Amino acid sequence: MNPTALTQEVQALDRLDLEGLREVWRARYNEPPPLRSVDLLRLILAWRIQAQALGGLDPKVRRQLKRRGALEAEGLSLGVGALLKREWQGGVVEVEVMQDGFRWEGRVYRSLSAVATAIAGVKWNGPRFFGLRADAK
Repeated sequence: MNPTALTQEVQALDRLDLEGLREVWRARYNEPPPLRSVDLLRLILAWRIQAQALGGLDPKVRRQLKRRGALEAEGLSLGVGALLKREWQGGVVEVEVMQDGFRWEGRVYRSLSAVATAIAGVKWNGPRFFGLRADAK
């Protein structure tokens, strides 16, 4: 694909809504990820189109990413045994930081977001739910 056509294809994504972006994704890559963020889906789709046309990450960058290792769930750095507390619907919720996740009501979850979602019954960003981010308020 020539550079001008590639630029035009990526720029055309700016004019699409969520369903339009999903249609482009389906046409190129099958089922789109279950995202509701138009901006995020647009960025990921633009990256994939460019990576497909230009070859993606170079070998040096791939090696650097592999060396970094797996990402640690946000909140594990608080240390094993740390307690996170939050008032929720008239009660206090306590979550304990474990070696391999977060314990709430006897069950260990892999991420704070999984715990927050279980508590609230709807999808939540865990670090924000527990006030670990500056923008939590």
